[in-house]
Amino acid sequence: MTKDNSATTGSGLAPPSTRAEAAGTMALVVLLALCAGLTVLVFYPGYITADAQFVYEEAKAWRFGDWQSPAMGMLWRLIDPLAPGSLSMFGLTVALYWLGFGVLAYMALRRSILLGLATPVIALLPPAFFFVGLIWRDVLFGVIWLVAGVLALAAAERGAALRLPVQAVALFLVGFGVLLRPNAVIAAPLLAIHAIWPSRFDLKRAAIALLPIAVLFFVLVPVVYYGVLGAHRQNPLHSILVFDLGGITHFAGENQFPVQWSAQETERLMHACYDPVRWDSYWHVPPCPFVMTRLERPDDVVFGTPRLVHAWWHAVARHPLAYFEHRATFMWQFLARSNLVLPVWDWEKPTSSYGHNAYFKPVLRQHELLQPSLLFRPGLWLVLALGIAARSWPRRRTPEGAFSLGMNSSAIVYVMSFFVLGVAADFRYAYWCVLAVLAGGVAAMMTRSDP
Repeated sequence: MTKDNSATTGSGLAPPSTRAEAAGTMALVVLLALCAGLTVLVFYPGYITADAQFVYEEAKAWRFGDWQSPAMGMLWRLIDPLAPGSLSMFGLTVALYWLGFGVLAYMALRRSILLGLATPVIALLPPAFFFVGLIWRDVLFGVIWLVAGVLALAAAERGAALRLPVQAVALFLVGFGVLLRPNAVIAAPLLAIHAIWPSRFDLKRAAIALLPIAVLFFVLVPVVYYGVLGAHRQNPLHSILVFDLGGITHFAGENQFPVQWSAQETERLMHACYDPVRWDSYWHVPPCPFVMTRLERPDDVVFGTPRLVHAWWHAVARHPLAYFEHRATFMWQFLARSNLVLPVWDWEKPTSSYGHNAYFKPVLRQHELLQPSLLFRPGLWLVLALGIAARSWPRRRTPEGAFSLGMNSSAIVYVMSFFVLGVAADFRYAYWCVLAVLAGGVAAMMTRSDP
């Protein structure tokens, strides 16, 4: 008996006929080309953010610190001769973004022409698309993990000769993402498990593999940072300690820093310094830059020393509720309130050479309209990731279900890691979650019901 070509998948999407698929493929290629062209037209030549400027200067000097990612600097140094400055990293980001969504769209097209053609349109949604022109390690990290997950899905049902090299590339990209964002080390094993076993998700196998993979990624960071690239230690983790000590001081009403302050400084630490939006108020912006000035005083350095670590342990042990209140306040700010999306103030300066493109100005107008909305609250994307992961669980034994589960579970863990590790509430820190939700949502629509 022949198979009925009118049968639908478990998602209710009718698979296209061969002729329709050929026409759909041609339409998809044209659509992807138009989307990539639009991206270049709008964002050319890419914007080097303040953080990225430090990375680029280190890359040119081939002298790295670990405050920003030295792996990003190494990559930029390698590709910079192709198009010096912002253009090389911008081109790479655009290529990875549309490669990820393009391959996913082609796979979706084999299930449904409508879903396949809708995928590039989904990739134009503002919370994802707005960032493609910005050179930030969070954006590069997101698009690299997007490609890693999609490549693993594409190779899932291929023969070993093709599947194994593609899986190796996917795992390399997962590891490189950890080097870009070391706090992703606890989320990386979930995506790596998908890359190793892309055909299906097995809970017992994943539980056994989770810790060893996490250890490997944890070791990878110092080996590459300090062993291979010789990065100078700048103690970025101590920014978390300063933020926490400031938060506990505020909520406990008692100085937790291992130094003495004047009466006026103490009063400000109790009532004026704390800002759940970011730790910068203790660092280099008002009202309290005196904190880091004192902690880095040349004749009595505290920042980057065991004294600060001991003070943190002591403060958390004595005031666990104040620590939790501080962290919960920060997380609520990050997930539920309006925060920085695009660095628009940079483009308002008369000396700015970026932001005046006639094709970019509509993005700025959309940003002004949408930035305060729910669309740019990480909490929305976290809830969507939880929903897609839950929907994918019954289909975890299919490649598409395993993909959706792997992408969104890693995004959930990554976003939640900021409860402990976050020092700023910018929306960009949830960018990986946005991409995981969009890609995982497409794959969830592709899933077939289990027999």
